[in-house]
Amino acid sequence: MAKASARHILVPSEVDCTTLKKLIEDGDDFAEIAKQHSQCPSGSQGGGLGEFTPGQMVKEFDEVVFSGEIGKVLGPVKTQFGYHLIEITSRTD
Repeated sequence: MAKASARHILVPSEVDCTTLKKLIEDGDDFAEIAKQHSQCPSGSQGGGLGEFTPGQMVKEFDEVVFSGEIGKVLGPVKTQFGYHLIEITSRTD
């Protein structure tokens, strides 16, 4: 069964998400941005979500994690929780 590890940053608006993505693309550390801005409890661990399988996360999140490019910051991804920046750290099919 497929498995993935990812980290994410959850914020309330698409504008916030886009702004943070630009900071990361310009060299800011993903984990530090997560600690400072993420509204998910995982933010305190740099946004790390550990390893999970398809179906454990909401559909929109799953679709990105199990099809997106590993190591690239993806998003904004809108879910019922808000807007996410997602970085897939590993995946096995």
